[in-house]
Amino acid sequence: MTKKHKYIFVTGGVMSGVGKGITTSAIAKLLQARGLVVTVLKIDPYINIDAGTMNPTEHGEVFVLDDGDECDQDMGNYERFLNISLSRINYMTTGRVYQEVIRRERSLAYGGKNVEVVPDIPKEVIRRIKKASVEAKADVTVIEIGGTIGEYQNIIFLEAARMMKIDGPDDVVVVMVSYLPLPSKVGEMKTKPTQYASRTLNSAGIQADIIVARSEFPLDKKRKYKIATFCNIVQERIISAPDVDSVYEVPLNFEKDKLGDILCHILQLKCGRTNLSNWRRFVTKLKNGKSEVKIALVGKYFDSGDFVLSDVYISVIQALKVAAAVAGVKVDIQYRNSKEFENGGGLKQLKSLKQYDGILVPGGFGKTGIVGKLRVIEYARVNKIPYFGICYGLQLAMVEFARNVLGLKKASTEEIDPESKDLIVGVMDDQKKYLKGGQYGGTMRLGAYPAKIKKGTIAFKAYKTEIVSERHRHRY
Repeated sequence: MTKKHKYIFVTGGVMSGVGKGITTSAIAKLLQARGLVVTVLKIDPYINIDAGTMNPTEHGEVFVLDDGDECDQDMGNYERFLNISLSRINYMTTGRVYQEVIRRERSLAYGGKNVEVVPDIPKEVIRRIKKASVEAKADVTVIEIGGTIGEYQNIIFLEAARMMKIDGPDDVVVVMVSYLPLPSKVGEMKTKPTQYASRTLNSAGIQADIIVARSEFPLDKKRKYKIATFCNIVQERIISAPDVDSVYEVPLNFEKDKLGDILCHILQLKCGRTNLSNWRRFVTKLKNGKSEVKIALVGKYFDSGDFVLSDVYISVIQALKVAAAVAGVKVDIQYRNSKEFENGGGLKQLKSLKQYDGILVPGGFGKTGIVGKLRVIEYARVNKIPYFGICYGLQLAMVEFARNVLGLKKASTEEIDPESKDLIVGVMDDQKKYLKGGQYGGTMRLGAYPAKIKKGTIAFKAYKTEIVSERHRHRY
């Protein structure tokens, strides 16, 4: 008998950044904790083929999979929550979908018939979802539809969800993650935006089975009643999702509202008892460190108008938090823009780095903010502040050492100064043809590569093994 797959679509209402990715990850974790095989997909409603050419301050971190796919940061959330490695079949964009449909049309795969946006584009979306489910041998596939309900960009993906719901009403659940604002001058949590989001979803032919209500505080009975009344949903299926200190608490909060039971009931799944004991221990360690360490994260992509966009470095931030939990300490991560150490940012700014237990400089591209990073790196070395350089952060540590210790005053990387007579970091040989031809999308060294660690080094002490697999994203 063929295995019957189940599907959960996660959509977002009211505004972006409402927490769809963490909700998707938490839902997947709850079902995995019941003994089910779960896989997760992210749909990005962009014409871009992948996230590799997107500006990090526009889109956030570019997450790289083992197979080299450059994708949305939520793919990192899925992998962290589920402790699995995903592949490119788990990520799609509007660009990829249209590219494949046009490729098939050009090769007469449609047999000469008219190819139309509906139904052919949603059918390609469905094909990809089902292929990912089969490849993972999944009991349940959770699909996050990026963007916000009502946007033109995600209509084709909602249409795919609608078509799958019609074909198997007991096999598909639609979850709407919506935001309930609490205007400070009003003093009352408002449900009206969620009502409008629900009706907009209805206009796409879809009724939400579950509403996850994101808000600053837990929902009260009155708010649940109003959402149930005006959004055509029973109160038990309205899940309260208040702000929490750590995203890893979200599955535990959902379990309190019996979200796992509700999903298993709607999908008619035979689920085991939820086992989140290891997860609870991890969250407890995360929150109850015996002491605190302060880490400066010195980057150059924090600017988002007048606001700080920390999502650019989300994997680094989460790695620091998890490492701190394992070490039994709390971590206070402070974001420092490398540009503040340039021009007017002199000795006073550099001296402020003395307060930190460690300094981390992450990856990046281009010349901007480099002078500030080099000053920070020199200050960390001279003052013996523990330093960690990732990708560009390591290249620049080499540049700083070459300039200020080895006396190679013109030492540089080919990315910063290709004419330097003391180049210590150059373009990889196999990358030169791509740069010459202006081929930038998906051409870097990408994905998992084995690295051999030399015994007796600090790196070997950290890894405790000779061969490790690390994910690359660079040309140098």
